[in-house]
Amino acid sequence: QVQLEESGGGLVQPGGSLRLSCAASGRIFSINAMGWYRQAPGKQRELVATITSGGSTNYADSVKGRFTISRDNAKNTVYLQMNSLKPEDTAVYYCNADHRIMLKKYDLWGQGTQVTVSS
Repeated sequence: QVQLEESGGGLVQPGGSLRLSCAASGRIFSINAMGWYRQAPGKQRELVATITSGGSTNYADSVKGRFTISRDNAKNTVYLQMNSLKPEDTAVYYCNADHRIMLKKYDLWGQGTQVTVSS
């Protein structure tokens, strides 16, 4: 019943910036950690950044200092500010959420948004 919808992807030149958004909607009980993953052409899916409900963050080494993850708990929305983008950042970016209903855990995923970094 709960859905995640990403937005904000697109085409940007190297060195440019984009901000991705992911909003959860539906019958939400409790969302704990949220995060962003990406999958580049010919590569495996990798973690980009995560953030807990308390605001603790974690980043992949490849994006540290360039990307910033944040969230608005009242809006059930997570953001990814991407600066100094590189061609190697090109990938489909997926939003993830840890939805808890009592003692049950549901791993939610969005449909993905394409980010292309090219001159």
